[in-house]
Amino acid sequence: MYRFFIKPLSDFVLAFIALVLFSPVFFVLAVFIKLDSSGPVFFRQDRLGKNGKVFVIFKFRSMVDCAIEKGTGLSTFEGDPRITRMGAFLRKTSLDEIPQLINILLGDMSFIGPRPPVTYFPHKIEDYNDFELRRFQVKPGISGLAAIRCREIHDWNINIPIDVEYVENISLSLDFKLFMHSLLVFFKTDNIYSNNKIKNK
Repeated sequence: MYRFFIKPLSDFVLAFIALVLFSPVFFVLAVFIKLDSSGPVFFRQDRLGKNGKVFVIFKFRSMVDCAIEKGTGLSTFEGDPRITRMGAFLRKTSLDEIPQLINILLGDMSFIGPRPPVTYFPHKIEDYNDFELRRFQVKPGISGLAAIRCREIHDWNINIPIDVEYVENISLSLDFKLFMHSLLVFFKTDNIYSNNKIKNK
């Protein structure tokens, strides 16, 4: 009942309310992104969602245009010259994630769930083993158990077992705890890069 009805309904309602409330912030951030560097306001990228379905994720652009084709590709590091001045602020405050509210309204994402990987890393969908595929049984989330527990989104060897743990224990109480904890750490700037200072875009 919760997973198939209450969770998607509450996601839609909360995302709609949040988009209305954040609309002035959207506008202001969009203006500053355009003033800071050339390129689109939004960063769009194909990601793997529920049941391995490919969808386009939305984020505020925090790097120079076509950044993946330059430098270290998907990986970024502290002081990465591809990150714009505005982008550094967006990443530290996690405000670059706000446009994913659109993904929730489109039905591709949830507030809480495993973070959606790109279509080819760490694996293509056909290369995940049976255990790893369990993480795709629910919609991906803006935040989740792995993001809260270690915030090292790049380390899939650590995060995939945590994602599966979440899928196997999903409940209203767990989602509520993770949602509230996400709000508390939303503006934290620590540990946005790994110990070796590399983080996926």
